Amino acid sequence: MRIIDLLSKDSISLQLQAKTKMEAIDELVDLVDASGHLTDKKAYKEGIIAREEQSTTGIGEGIAIPHAKVAAVKKACLAAAVSHAGVDYESFDGSLAHLFFMIAAPDGSNSITYIVGCPIKSQTKRG
Repeated sequence: MRIIDLLSKDSISLQLQAKTKMEAIDELVDLVDASGHLTDKKAYKEGIIAREEQSTTGIGEGIAIPHAKVAAVKKACLAAAVSHAGVDYESFDGSLAHLFFMIAAPDGSNSITYIVGCPIKSQTKRG
């Protein structure tokens, strides 16, 4: 599976306006919803929040990869966004998040976070 196959032009924002982690989640969930692959936006957001309560998905170096596998997702998809100001996403290294990749996967699917998350991490951490 290629990352490009999971994105749509409606699920990308180059000017995320969020100032807080919850505002970022709201904007990213809106982007995922714009892809047309959710059956229940509220249930998907609840899945994202539940995942964040386990451990932050702010992986450091300015990157956050929030994700959820829930029944509210019809088809795997991805939202991508850039915050120029940065958002405190409770990242492990304390850095502000500037790049966001929100992954949506149907409940019971293969590990989309591994399939998509690992390539994202390796591509964004190349120096």
